[in-house]
Amino acid sequence: MEILKYDGNFPVDEAIKADEPMMAVISVDGKSAVICQVDEGFEHYILLQKVGISGAALDRYFRIIFDSEGADWTFVCPPDYKSISDKTRRVATFYKDGFVIIPQFLTEIGYSCELKIPKRYRRHLESLE
Repeated sequence: MEILKYDGNFPVDEAIKADEPMMAVISVDGKSAVICQVDEGFEHYILLQKVGISGAALDRYFRIIFDSEGADWTFVCPPDYKSISDKTRRVATFYKDGFVIIPQFLTEIGYSCELKIPKRYRRHLESLE
């Protein structure tokens, strides 16, 4: 996976060593990611814009906020994910893909932490119940 570090005022390597909260966008194909200290990115779409990627491309990325204690996944399944028209199957595929690709990213940057979907994002999982 190609990982781009957006340093700005908070160098990524130093922020990781200090266990600062981090933000990342990870492409849904698992080929690339962008990472920064959370206060540097503000929002995931802003982080993309800071590295020259249109914020409109946000649906092509898994979005997380993390530190050594855990990773919170902003779980928002795009309506056209993998061109799957059936909502239940689309959400299930997105969920399954995320639980493979996001931990791969975390491992590559040296984190071994739990991946969680905060309560406010679980509404998208209702179709799986």
